[in-house]
Amino acid sequence: MADPVTRSAGSQTLSRGLRVLEVLANSASAMSIGQVAHALGLHRSVCYRLVRTLEDHGLVVRDQLGKLALGVRLVALGASVERDMRATALPLLTLAAQRLVMTCFLAIEDRGECLTVTSVEPPHQETVIAQRPGARHPIQDGATGRAILAIMDEACWPEGISDEVRANVHEIRQRGWAESYSQVIPGLYGVATPVRFEDGRLGSVGALSLFHATGEHLNRVLEGLCTVETGLVEAGVCTLR
Repeated sequence: MADPVTRSAGSQTLSRGLRVLEVLANSASAMSIGQVAHALGLHRSVCYRLVRTLEDHGLVVRDQLGKLALGVRLVALGASVERDMRATALPLLTLAAQRLVMTCFLAIEDRGECLTVTSVEPPHQETVIAQRPGARHPIQDGATGRAILAIMDEACWPEGISDEVRANVHEIRQRGWAESYSQVIPGLYGVATPVRFEDGRLGSVGALSLFHATGEHLNRVLEGLCTVETGLVEAGVCTLR
C-alpha cells in the first residue's frame, strides 16, 4: 500500500493534469505551454511534464506551431458519456428549430456553469445564431442558466448570486420558464425551460433569437420547448419536474 506522502503527491499530479484539461477546454484557441502554465500558476517545467503525460494518452495534442489543444481521445471519452442524451435530444431540437426558426439547444449544469450539450440551427437562414456544443457560461447568466437555478436547491447555488438574480429566479420558479436579453451574448434574446435528467443532473432547453418573443409568438416558443422536454421524458432521459 502506498504511504500517505506518495498518495498525496499522486493526487496533486492528477489534480494538476485535470486542471490542464479544464484550461484547454475553456480556451477559444490552442494555447502554448507558457500560457497554460501561467493560467494555472505552475512553473513551465512542471506544466511541460504534465502535458507530455497527457499527450502520451492522447488527451492533449500539439499543432504545427507546438500549441496545445484537447486530443481526440478525450473527445471520445466525453462523447460516450453524453451520447444517449444528445442522440435523443437532437431530433427533438431539430424539429423545434424548424418550427420556431430559432437556434434550439440543450444545456446542463456543470460545476456552477451552464454547459451546452447539443444545438440545432434553423435551416435556410441568412443570419445564423450559433450556440456551439461545449460553450459554457456562469449559471447565473442567461435564460438557460437561470432556468436551471430555478429547480436547483439554493444550498447548492454557487457563491456570489446577487439579490437581483435571486428575485428573478424566484419569478422563473413561479411561472416555469426564463427569458433574457444580452446577458451572455450581446444582442441575443433567449428563452428556456428547466429539465431534470434521470441521472439526477439538472439542465434546460433553450432557444435563441435576434428578436424578442411576445404574445402568441412567445406562447409558440414555450410550446416548442415543452415539446422537447416531453420527448425527453417519454424517451426516459428526463423526469417530470
